[in-house]
Amino acid sequence: MRKKIVAANWKMNLNQSTANTLLEGLATIENAACEVVICPSFTLLSTAQSKLPSNFSLGAQNVHPAPEGAFTGEVSASMLKDMKVKYCIVGHSERREYFAETDAFIAEKIKSLLSNGITPIFCCGENLQIRQNNSHQSCVESQIRNTFSLFTAKDIESVVIAYEPVWAIGTGMTASPEQAEEMHLHIRQVWKDMFGETAAAQLSILYGGSCKADNAASIFAMPNVDGGLIGGASLKLDEFKVIVNACK
Repeated sequence: MRKKIVAANWKMNLNQSTANTLLEGLATIENAACEVVICPSFTLLSTAQSKLPSNFSLGAQNVHPAPEGAFTGEVSASMLKDMKVKYCIVGHSERREYFAETDAFIAEKIKSLLSNGITPIFCCGENLQIRQNNSHQSCVESQIRNTFSLFTAKDIESVVIAYEPVWAIGTGMTASPEQAEEMHLHIRQVWKDMFGETAAAQLSILYGGSCKADNAASIFAMPNVDGGLIGGASLKLDEFKVIVNACK
């Protein structure tokens, strides 16, 4: 059975003081019907690890594929494991755009995470031009196939996918529930073609693209949407509560 998940991507926001306040507020979210994952910046991992409610999971926003070495400023999967990190975001559109990360490099990250028992949250999605050209499904399919072509069904049992229409990230635009469902269904069909029916049935697919309190319920109600990867709204306690409670 596939999991329902709401993952908070704090991005490069908050300091120790503001993070403490938000983490204390998260304790008021009780009896969540989904798994809640908090992904702070590296400098806040220790704080989050010590203050997260026991029913929440800790995630990271990035990882380097090498186990160790001369990679100044980077963090390895074994280091994340040591911090009790359970999930890690990879392939986010910001990493692809600003840091020129390729599908092959992202695949190496995923291998490293899996070897350390950390669940990758693999992001994929199209920009506005691709959407307008009606090439969005082929774009996302290419990202998935290029990244996971050398993996087996056994390898990917714990992988989570987050569909993030790039044109809807931080723009105020949001995919309609029907647009989200269309792409999530396509992703599940691609996964089935690559890894089989069981793998597709168990795959959790999250929506990430300006998911907010006022649209979360309608998006999460779609049959192939298993929760969300939440950016800016995860920094606002009252709004994040609504989103978590919408995931059932």
